[in-house]
This record gives sequence, C-alpha cells and structure tokens, in this order.
Amino acid sequence: MQSSKRKDFLPALAIAALAFLFLGFSLFIPSTSAQKVKQLPPPPPAPTYKPKPTPTPAPIEYEVVRVTSNLVMVPVSVTDAQGQPVLGLKPADFRIEEDGRPQQIAQLGDPEQVPLDIALLVDVSGSVVSRFDFEQQAAASFIKHVLKPDDRATVFAIDDKPRFIQPLASADVAAQSVMSIKPANSFTAFFDSVLAAVKYLDQSSTAGRRRIAVVISDGDDTARILDISAAQSRSGSMKLVGMEAQLAMLDKATTDTQREVQRGEVTFYSINPSGQTLHLNVRTARSQAGMERIAEATGGASFVPARDADLIEIFNRIAAEIRSQYLLQYYSDNQTGARTFRRITVTSSTRRQLRVRAREGYYPKGK
Repeated sequence: MQSSKRKDFLPALAIAALAFLFLGFSLFIPSTSAQKVKQLPPPPPAPTYKPKPTPTPAPIEYEVVRVTSNLVMVPVSVTDAQGQPVLGLKPADFRIEEDGRPQQIAQLGDPEQVPLDIALLVDVSGSVVSRFDFEQQAAASFIKHVLKPDDRATVFAIDDKPRFIQPLASADVAAQSVMSIKPANSFTAFFDSVLAAVKYLDQSSTAGRRRIAVVISDGDDTARILDISAAQSRSGSMKLVGMEAQLAMLDKATTDTQREVQRGEVTFYSINPSGQTLHLNVRTARSQAGMERIAEATGGASFVPARDADLIEIFNRIAAEIRSQYLLQYYSDNQTGARTFRRITVTSSTRRQLRVRAREGYYPKGK
C-alpha cells in the first residue's frame, strides 16, 4: 500500500521539480540579459562632416572699351527779312561745313527738348543809374518768360569787379535775385564779368544743355583803363593813358574774351541801353563794336534800343529766337586730335534769301 502511494507520488514530484526548474530558468535569463545590456559601452559619437567651402570663382575680366564721341551741336537761328524766326525747315534745307569740308547732319534737334542755362549780366555802374530800375524789371520779366521748368539761370552784376549774385536756379528764384540788385556809381569791369560768367557756366552747366549769356551793358570797360593808369602811376610815369592805347586795350580784351566765350560754347547776346549816344564817344562806339564781334562769332546778336521802351521788345525777340533755334548735330570727320579752333559755316541750301546765324566754330574738348 505504501509502495503504491510512493509510486503515485514520484510522477507528481518529478513534475513539480521540472516546474520549479523552468521557473528558475525564466527568472534567471531576464536578469542576466539586463546586466549584459547595462554593461555595453556607449555608442561612439556620430561622425561630423565639415562641408568644404565653395571655391570663390576667379573674377571675370571684361575688356574696357572707351568710346569717344566727336558729336558737335550747333544752335542755328534762321530769320526772314523782317527779323522774324523761320520755322519748319528740314535737315535737307541746311548745309554745314567744318574747315571747308561738308559734314553730314546726323540730327536736327528740337530746341524745346534741350534745356537752357542762361547767364544774365546786369551793368550796375554809374553809366546806367538813371534807367537802372526799368532795365532791372525788364530783365526779371525776361527770365520768367524765357525759362521753362527744366531751364536755369545765373545772375551776375557788372560792377568795378564781377559780382556773383545767384547760382543756377529756377526762373522765380533768378528773377527775385535780379530785383535784389542795387545800382552802384562805380567803374565797369565788363570783360572780367563776362569771363567770370563763362567760367561759371563751363564748370556748372552739364553736357547736353544750351549755354547762353545775355548782357545789359554799354561794354565800356572803364575798370581796365583805371587799372592801366594805376600801374603807370606806380611805375613813376605820370602820362595818362591816351585814346590810342585805350582802343588797343579794348581790341585785345575783346579778342581774348571772344576766344573764351567760344571755348565755353556760349551764345552771346548784348543789349546796349546807351542808345544813339554811344556814337558821341570813340571809345564807347568801339566798345559796342566789340560786343557785336563777340555776338556774331558765337551765333548771338547785339541790340541797341533807340529808347527805353524798346527794351521789352528786344528781350521778347531774344526769347523767341532762343526758343526757335535749330540744333544741327553732326559727327566731325576731323581725326587729327588737334585742339585748335575749327571753323564752322552754316547756310541754307534751299532758301538762300533767309538769314542764317550760327557760331563761327568751336574748340574741341579734351578726351
């Protein structure tokens, strides 16, 4: 009986032992795996890659091409027998020569499309005191009438030395500056004032603008005569400057001034308020002739009003002429590179009865 029970107990005992063994094995494996995971070394850091900088491309070398232009612009005034501007002409109506060689007109520009820079010079010396107020008002009115929004004017007073009144400005500003000028019972530095105005325009006026000088004066440069007399006095000579020496001085000063006005490409207009009294004196008559020479050489005009009331009409004529000028443009075929004066001749090839006025020539600009 006991033997039978022992036989029954053995299988159960074996099963229990196997169960215990399986349980212990299950518990042992996770613990060991966990220990093995904890003991693993940390993973190595991920490699960092430094991007290679993009190489800077070598600079591209461009070939520099220098273009020199020999374009010449010539303002031309065309009037009929009554002195009125003639409009509507075409390039075929003109013939232009440089140093005797015919030139081909490249373009006939519209004066309304080319802005103006005007230098207005007002004589304030003792010779004009009696009618200064009227001249002043007429000059201010002229500035307002002739200048468009893109135009400018500068103002100088012709005193015993050049007096700079107003830099290039709009019509209203320039007109106010004219009205601010006070007359002075002084000598007349005519040539130095014209030279100062031309130099200022040459330095301040940009390319592509028309340069014009309008002078209200008798042109009698008494300041230079005074300087000559003072120089002779300092040298110990008591001899007064004779009329012959005065006229020679006027001629030389006129020639020198004309050259600088031409070099600055300025069109010169003069208004002599002395009227017919200028012929009463040899020197004043020669002074008027000098202003006429400068005007003719630069394509402008010189006026001598018979009476003060004519001054407004003369200003209107100048304004109308400036606004109706033809702008002949051509490429000079002169390849010598010389800086000497080049003579220009402009005529009407189809209407020979018309009067054509243009500057006598120009000095080539430096490259």
